[in-house]
Amino acid sequence: MDEKLIRRIVEKIVAEMIEGRVSSASPPAVDPEVAKGVVPLGVSVRHAHLSKEHIERLFGSGHQLTPHRDLLQKGEYAASETVSLVGPKMRALENVRVLGPARGNSQVEISLTDAVYLGIRPPVRPSGNHEGTPGILIVGPAGFVNLESGVIRVRVRGDRPLIYYDVQVRVHETFVAQMHLDTDDANAAGLRDGDKVQIILCENDCRICDTIRK
Repeated sequence: MDEKLIRRIVEKIVAEMIEGRVSSASPPAVDPEVAKGVVPLGVSVRHAHLSKEHIERLFGSGHQLTPHRDLLQKGEYAASETVSLVGPKMRALENVRVLGPARGNSQVEISLTDAVYLGIRPPVRPSGNHEGTPGILIVGPAGFVNLESGVIRVRVRGDRPLIYYDVQVRVHETFVAQMHLDTDDANAAGLRDGDKVQIILCENDCRICDTIRK
């Protein structure tokens, strides 16, 4: 879809939310800070999303994830279940939290520090984009899964302000506004969970973003 069209659609939706013209069946009006491009930060620690097949292989036939704590996005939760991740260096990261509900494809999200420790080189990718990503061995109490691909890395105001260019934005009427950074990026910027970050909309002739895309 054309970038200009996407921008106009997003601006129209935000304007309608601010003016209170959304229907009663729609989500509540957007927070005034979010309307100005200021969103809360969620620091994403290492975690795993698992398919139903892999849940049963790791935790036993017929096993279902047990919700431990609700996450910000509706319907998502941190499960009581944890797994171990084993890389080619035969080093393991233990007690890695599983997030629910079950997904169509399993995915592991780690930081750059985790990747170096495990001996793999996962790219920074949007959730669900597994093309060209490395795999990893996932070990649970009832078995193991040799995941062939699906390991990715997850990507202001603060003591050490940084600007992240060309950041992907996902828009949906049920989403709660939040930016995700992994622990490495958050530490580099001196940010913590719940801190506020500012969205900067680049103009079409932004030379910096054009250079990054090339």
